[in-house]
Amino acid sequence: MAEQPRGRADRDRRRLSGPALRAFLRIADLWDLSVDQQMILLGVTARSTFSKWKKSGSALPKDTLERISYILGIYGALQVLLPDPEAAAWVKRPNAAHPFGGTSALDRMLCGQVADLYVVRQYLDLQTGGRA
Repeated sequence: MAEQPRGRADRDRRRLSGPALRAFLRIADLWDLSVDQQMILLGVTARSTFSKWKKSGSALPKDTLERISYILGIYGALQVLLPDPEAAAWVKRPNAAHPFGGTSALDRMLCGQVADLYVVRQYLDLQTGGRA
């Protein structure tokens, strides 16, 4: 009997969760993000859940993996555009570009919606010409 798509998707999610979270935590460290900021970006509200994810390597929700995917794309685009120390500073620097309206990219991302991460990623993809 063939494996059901949901079973395959759950197994893929479990397989990707550990590496995705480790990559996110490295980026959060480079960007000097607080635990609260990390939790907002991941879409998690309970510190106990966040701690459990970091300790146990349990499967992350699909929404959280989507959020991490956007953050990885943002990080990658910044690596194309700017040298490392400047890339980390850019995230926190006020930006007059349309999607930010004078606030930083991080401020936009910390609005808490997946769509906010998408907007920052889209902006950077336009800046790199899709090279990220």
